[in-house]
Amino acid sequence: MDEPTTRAARRAATAQRILEAAQVEFGEHGLEGTTVRAIAQRAGVDPSLVIQHYGSKNDLFATAVQLDRGSTVDDVAEHLFQVLDVRLNELPPETRALVRSMLTAPEATTAMKNFLDERVLNLARADGRGDADLRAALTVSSILGLTIARHFLKLDALTDISEPQIETVLRPWLTAALGDGTTLPPGPVAY
Repeated sequence: MDEPTTRAARRAATAQRILEAAQVEFGEHGLEGTTVRAIAQRAGVDPSLVIQHYGSKNDLFATAVQLDRGSTVDDVAEHLFQVLDVRLNELPPETRALVRSMLTAPEATTAMKNFLDERVLNLARADGRGDADLRAALTVSSILGLTIARHFLKLDALTDISEPQIETVLRPWLTAALGDGTTLPPGPVAY
């Protein structure tokens, strides 16, 4: 890969390296266990550059845990199957950092709550029943629980899920949570 040639391009590349290093560090150690010095070392920069680019460790954390909010899937079940596939594979660093820190850092708690509330709202919009909010919240909570149990607690039964098990157990479980299989209106759906 070519090295950036302009000052602005080099600055942007340094900021990106710091952000990627921060995502890995926060993912491995959480907000409380991560230091600016460790982020800088992983990024190969002086610690002062971390502060220069992001202000503070907390500001960098807020940027590092921004989750992808865009998708264009119309069918709720198919969309949730895609989410499930992502959660069964290696987690993106920003997701790992946010989940690891959500119970110990208020910033992460707020970011996760806002993200999940948005997911619940999106799913509930697709369901005309009176208990749509509850159904959506249970579905979102179940996927979060699966993510935690598989990637952080490493529950034996969840570490080696086979493709047949995904098809015969996980997908029907998720479909049952949806109830009648309603579809979302066309447009962006974020989970």
